[in-house]
Formats: sequence, C-alpha cells, structure tokens
Amino acid sequence: MCCPSATLAVWSSAWLHGAAASDNVLDALLPWGEAHEVVAADDATGAALDLPVTGGPPARPAQLLGTLRRLGVTIARLVLPVPGDVRGLGGGGEFPKAALAAGEAVVLPCAGYGVVPHHIAEGLVRWTVHPLATSGPVLPQDVGLDHVSLAEAEHGLTDAIRDSAGALQSLDVASERPSVRAELSAHLRARPEPAWPDGTPPRALRVLQRAEEIGAILDVATAEEPGGALSASAAERRADALRPLSEAVRTARCAAINETVRVFGDQANRA
Repeated sequence: MCCPSATLAVWSSAWLHGAAASDNVLDALLPWGEAHEVVAADDATGAALDLPVTGGPPARPAQLLGTLRRLGVTIARLVLPVPGDVRGLGGGGEFPKAALAAGEAVVLPCAGYGVVPHHIAEGLVRWTVHPLATSGPVLPQDVGLDHVSLAEAEHGLTDAIRDSAGALQSLDVASERPSVRAELSAHLRARPEPAWPDGTPPRALRVLQRAEEIGAILDVATAEEPGGALSASAAERRADALRPLSEAVRTARCAAINETVRVFGDQANRA
C-alpha cells in the first residue's frame, strides 16, 4: 500500500531504532521492484555521504541504510507533493523538482537531505539522495512539515467523503461504467502489498487502508473509459469535484506513515 517512499520511511526508522533487521528493510522494498540502487544527486552530496554520483556505478540499498545511521537520522517524513502543493520540500534546488516529478519522497529534515525513488526500468528502482535547500540540519517545521495527527487525518477523510458525495453522484461513474466494481477490485489487487514492521500502530494501518481504498476509487473515477472521450470542461469539473478528496487521501497517507515513524522513535527512547 501507499508507495516506495512510505516503505523506506517506516522500515528504515524501525531498523534505526532497533525494531527490525537490515534484511527486513531490504525485503520490504522488493514489492516495489526486484532491484534497487542508490546514487547521490551531485558531487558534494556524494562526497559528504560516500555515495556514488548519478551516472556512475550505483550503490546498494544497504549502503543507504549505513549512511542514514552515520548521519544520526532519527526523523524521516513522507511527502506526497502535487502541482500547487509542495509543502515539505523546503526551498529551491533540484530536490523539489525531483520529488514533484515522482509524486513522493522521504525527507530527512534533521540531516538536511531528501531521497526520491524513480522507476527507471521494469523491476528497477533508483533512489537519489538530494541536499535540502538549507545550510545544514534543519527542524521539520523549517521545511514546511506540518504535523497532522491520525485523528485529524481520519476525520478529514470522513469530511471529504461527505462533502464530495454530491459531486461523486453527479459524475455518475458507476451508472456510466457498469464494470466499475470489477475495476476497483482489479485496481486494488494490482497494487503492491508491502509488509509493515511489528509494532506499527493499528490505527495507522486502519487509516492507511481506508486511504488506499478511497485512492482506488479516485483512480477509477478519474480514468477514461476505454474508447471514451471527455470534454475539457467536463474533465475540469471532475477534477474540481474530486480535489478535496484527493487532498484528504494524501494527508491521511502521510499522517499514517509519519505517525508510525514517530512511534518507533518513541519506543526506542523509552527502552
């Protein structure tokens, strides 16, 4: 469920805080690709982190884990940027562009770096480490990482569903596409199903599951029926109607993942 960046954020946090083995982290990434490689976005980042630069022989994910430990990473945040909403990406530079193109990233605010996955070939995912547009470590709020609680995210989903109900009915996707239920089932089955570490908060899993189900509905609702055509005005009305629900789904996904990361950190601190 969710995306490769969510898997990396949660599992690397579990490993860094002693709740998972490194092999568990590497295995958790496999549903997103049979092979993973790691590079630095520029020479300075490569030299600072002892990672190969884009264009050269890549490193393996295990080396990235070692880098995170050397950096003393304790906080990882999932960001899911879209045009018009790039909160959490910091200032300028190449990182916001890469994250926006991918639609996802892991931000390591206290280390001053961000990591972006990209499917460069069938079964191959490349993770690129970018510097944040800051001079040194920063606090989460310095890069616009607003904290949203699971309760807020869950209520936000409920409110967005209620507020969008009329718009969804007016789109009348189900009546125009009798196969919509089958499409939803097929869409959900096609999604990778990565495992989550022991100790993942049950409420986070529940919120994430609900967000995935609603996300599947959005994907089907915004997809063109094979052979069909949609006017520009109709497409715009549909996008406007579904935007609040889409935003609520992104917020819920981030809240569930970031709460899970926080819980692993708190468990380690108590221990």
